[in-house]
Amino acid sequence: MKRLVIAIVGLFTALSFSSCGYNTMVSKDENVKGKWAQVENAYQRRADLIPNLVATVKGAAEHEEGTLTAVVEARAKATSVTVDPSNLSEEAIANYQQTQDALSQSIGRLLVSVEAYPDLKANSNFQELQVQLEGTENRISVERRSYNEAVQDYNTTVRSFPNNMMAGIFGFKPKGTFQAAEGSDKAPTVEF
Repeated sequence: MKRLVIAIVGLFTALSFSSCGYNTMVSKDENVKGKWAQVENAYQRRADLIPNLVATVKGAAEHEEGTLTAVVEARAKATSVTVDPSNLSEEAIANYQQTQDALSQSIGRLLVSVEAYPDLKANSNFQELQVQLEGTENRISVERRSYNEAVQDYNTTVRSFPNNMMAGIFGFKPKGTFQAAEGSDKAPTVEF
């Protein structure tokens, strides 16, 4: 009888601790999803700015049609790739990041081509859009960092003992993070 009481108290204590771990994991999972929504929000802001940027550049540089077309196509592809917040795996994040990186590269080529057109650079609308785009890129960077920090906190909780046992039972899996783009460890060469 005494063993039964000890076993019941032990079971109750274990369940009590696991419940707290479960609630913590749920809270951190929701935090990761919220941070992911902010990442998507920042990318959406950039996608919304691009048509204005392209229209402004197009008005002043009709002969740069190829560059403008590449930006529009990259934007379309980037906005078509979405990630389900309940499946933030390494592969899903990498695919999303790849399309966003392609858009960043095409915007960079567009901005470089603008250097050849002093009239366009002096256009106040273009300057404002360029400032907005730069601010958006900074927001994306901040949101990606915030997301990675939330994922690190979540993954640490899910993988730590004894939470890892409860995580396995309740289906909490580690989530993917944003990685640096290939070649970003080298500074770009700027030539005039």
